[in-house]
Amino acid sequence: MSQLKYEVSAFWDKKAQVWVAESESVPGLATEAETLEALTQKLRTLVPELLQLNRIIEDTSAREIEIEITSHRQETIQLAT
Repeated sequence: MSQLKYEVSAFWDKKAQVWVAESESVPGLATEAETLEALTQKLRTLVPELLQLNRIIEDTSAREIEIEITSHRQETIQLAT
């Protein structure tokens, strides 16, 4: 069984209050969701669709693909005085 792996970057957009996903290895991927879990759920559908639309994989060439999601969130915490 052939397994392919694609890297996805996720970051918290503080202004929009959503998680955003992008990927250099998945052309056209740009999506967002309110939670990291909701974003992951969207990626389960979008990544295979985009890979097929971009002819990176054919419908029958891979039985599984793996997505590695690397997330980053930075916050500022106000200290009590």
